[in-house]
Amino acid sequence: MEQKRDILLWIGLSTASALLAIEPVRWLITSWRDPSYQSDGGWYGAVIAGLAIASVCSSSPRGPDTRGRVFVLFLFAAMTRLAGQMLAINILSALALAIDVFALATLLRLDQRRLVLSPFWLSVFFLFCLPLAPILERVAGFPLQMMSAEVACAMLSPVFSDLVCEGVRLRLGGVDVLVDLPCSGASGLLLMVSLWAFLNVLFRPGLVYATLAGLVVGLATVIGNGVRITLLAAGLGHGIDTMQPTLHSAIGLVSLALVALPVVLFYRPQPATPRRGLLPAVTLPRVLHLPVTLLAVAMAVAVINAPRTPLDLSDPMTEIRLPGQLLGNPAQEVPLSPTEQLYFASYGGTAQKAQFGPMGLNIVRTTSPLRHLHSPATCLLGMGYRVQFLGTRFDPLPTSVYEATSPDGQVWTVAVSFVSQDGAQTAGVGEAVWSWLNGSSRVWQSVQRITPKTMPEAERRAFENAALAALDL
Repeated sequence: MEQKRDILLWIGLSTASALLAIEPVRWLITSWRDPSYQSDGGWYGAVIAGLAIASVCSSSPRGPDTRGRVFVLFLFAAMTRLAGQMLAINILSALALAIDVFALATLLRLDQRRLVLSPFWLSVFFLFCLPLAPILERVAGFPLQMMSAEVACAMLSPVFSDLVCEGVRLRLGGVDVLVDLPCSGASGLLLMVSLWAFLNVLFRPGLVYATLAGLVVGLATVIGNGVRITLLAAGLGHGIDTMQPTLHSAIGLVSLALVALPVVLFYRPQPATPRRGLLPAVTLPRVLHLPVTLLAVAMAVAVINAPRTPLDLSDPMTEIRLPGQLLGNPAQEVPLSPTEQLYFASYGGTAQKAQFGPMGLNIVRTTSPLRHLHSPATCLLGMGYRVQFLGTRFDPLPTSVYEATSPDGQVWTVAVSFVSQDGAQTAGVGEAVWSWLNGSSRVWQSVQRITPKTMPEAERRAFENAALAALDL
């Protein structure tokens, strides 16, 4: 009878944890399959599953049973899931899954088998299953651009006497080089940090040592990206087309390898001494098993039904006055899709679309750019388009240019600029978000101009200039 009560407790906690995990797991799998998330998280998930299976199959667990810690982990997961639910932040809800991974690794006693794995570092490694790249680019992309540009400027200064460094813009040998968002090194940084976390899963170092090593790896990655920018810019300055895809990729791989190889070859930390007291095991009197089981299930049901009150709502925005015609083409309003209407109704801000013959103009205005603004690739990839970043230009205002190929084969040129109410202008959403985060610009809008790829360049520029003039930009 006592054993059945133990089983009842574990079944109750498992049921409650499963209820909390349903929606985050659904969202996580969607992020793996939806191209708009630009996530490789499924591969990390496969590595984690493979490591866990290999560890379980390597031997039976040895050492004291510490599964009582799982109850404490359930409480942490429930609180994290509650925060994500109430703030309407999907990735915060998904963070609770990392705690679940810690709990499962503890329950399976992966740290007590022949193939020893650290439950803590396994849960840290799980974070890379989340779509972190777009978030890192938007939140920290601009600082990474600035750091890479500073490194490149320092390396190029002794070689090019005419070098001019203006923030993320370098000019040398009559060539304009921009350290734009794709060149920020965010993807390489995530890859290197995930490698560091993977090695920690196997070697199980202490937190202080591992954290210091992680900072060194991160700094080395930023410097390595600066070396990549230096090589690209130096090549352009000497008349070599380093932006040609094959050469561009080769330079990037070599720069990343210069950082990755020393980490793989020499990072061999000593395992930390186990300290069981950090996360105490909870032993419940058996008389409390049934009440605790019911309480856990009730808590899970309450969490998943908690009201959603996002903190980053945009203030109400007045509608944008779009031009009535451009280059003789009358405006035709394009209604927002039901999904878009629901999104702006839920999170504030405003969006408008208009068609001028074959040309399009899309505008989003918000006081919460972290929620609303993104590169055109995010939506276009989700709609099945193939998207290629073509670069950045500065006339008549900073603009990122993309080539988008629709599923039916039509090719479009998409140009986007981000402009604040106080006059700040940028080609990258990362700089707009960073400016908003430090409080220097509050109201932002994205101005997206869409033209057929086959349109002559002179006509394309005339349309864009007319659109920007009509919007007083």
